Amino acid sequence: MTPEGARTLSDELARLRSQRPKVVQEVADAAAQGDRSENAEYIYGKKKLREIDRRMYFLTHRLKDAVVVDPKEQRGDKVFFGATVTVEDEDGVLATYRIVGEDEVGANKGDISFKSPIGRALIGKKLGETIIVHRPSGEVEITIVTVKYV
Repeated sequence: MTPEGARTLSDELARLRSQRPKVVQEVADAAAQGDRSENAEYIYGKKKLREIDRRMYFLTHRLKDAVVVDPKEQRGDKVFFGATVTVEDEDGVLATYRIVGEDEVGANKGDISFKSPIGRALIGKKLGETIIVHRPSGEVEITIVTVKYV
């Protein structure tokens, strides 16, 4: 996981921790109104509380087990985790990808998982190397144009 990804997950965990007491109070207030079986505020409040607890559990364990890799410590023309890679396909179309962890995909346009077909194909390759990427939609040949560690 990149430092930015770890920071994003930590921020989400902190937000959920601060939000939880308010939801607990809402559930307690709804429970005090009487019959819980037909009390929509109570039922949906409990559901929201379970979702918060489940997400907090996931984030806590994900952050505990995460290995944070700073891409700035990498150098050279070989593609590793955290690299920003520009590739050119068979048609001459350029695309730029940053190889990140699974939890960071989609945070920014161009962030791809190291486990994605393109990510797996790029890891360990060098600048100027041409590789074949096996995608669900078919194979494509790409050439690595630039490798940066920002």
